[in-house]
Amino acid sequence: MTGLPATNRVFPNISALAMEALLRELALTPKPGLVDQDNNGSHRDMDHRLFRKSIAAISPWFQIFAELGMQHAHTPADQQLCLLRPVGIACEQAMFATTGGVNTHKGGIFSLGLLCFAAGRLQAQGQWLSCDRLCDEVSIICQGLVARELAGCSENTGATAGEKQFRLYGLHGARGEAESGFATVRHHVLPFWHQETEERQLHSALLRLMAVNPDSNLVSRGGPDGLVFVQNYAAELLNNGWERRDLAAMDQILISRNLSPGGSADLLSVAWVLASLEV
Repeated sequence: MTGLPATNRVFPNISALAMEALLRELALTPKPGLVDQDNNGSHRDMDHRLFRKSIAAISPWFQIFAELGMQHAHTPADQQLCLLRPVGIACEQAMFATTGGVNTHKGGIFSLGLLCFAAGRLQAQGQWLSCDRLCDEVSIICQGLVARELAGCSENTGATAGEKQFRLYGLHGARGEAESGFATVRHHVLPFWHQETEERQLHSALLRLMAVNPDSNLVSRGGPDGLVFVQNYAAELLNNGWERRDLAAMDQILISRNLSPGGSADLLSVAWVLASLEV
């Protein structure tokens, strides 16, 4: 299959998958600490309606990411992020214009934008979009990202939240996850994807992510203790078995502690896209 020209194949529509992933993540209910169809989770500045508006605003950009990858399919890997970053910023601006400055999907734009860009690059090279190949391509594109943007930051340079968390706790955040080729998703979610019924797949995947993901959103809201609390809670539900009512109870507890596992929500969308490529 590898030797066939790209024109002889029907490639997965990665931009459509990215949009669908965001819609499915939003629809998932209950979603502990996160915006869902029941409540706003631990958020006072966003709700279900705002998320739908945000998805509508950023979804057209996923095709732009893919087309950019196709246009620069043969540009050296270490030059890819320079090409991608201005488009990513423009997509974020479209989000902020729609949400009134509320950050609803910045993490999703970063991760899903990278997937779409890498998919366009692979498609133009005539390579099939397998899960592993796509993740490897993202990893190549992001090689050295943590070292450049996190490890090299100075305490006196007005560090971002991500840079501060790296310095204080060694957290790599979304950059590290992308540079690893979404290792957390591939190692802790996808191997178990088909062990659950379709109705439980996304909830189970979210719990698996919350149990292991060093979620910078949780650290921002509750410090390391907040992160450990959510990780242990999710692991306990996975070990003991869970029902919908258990997730609803967890939702109320996370809301009471002002904890929101937004990083895991972003990775859940990534997981859905990658699982769709494995079918």
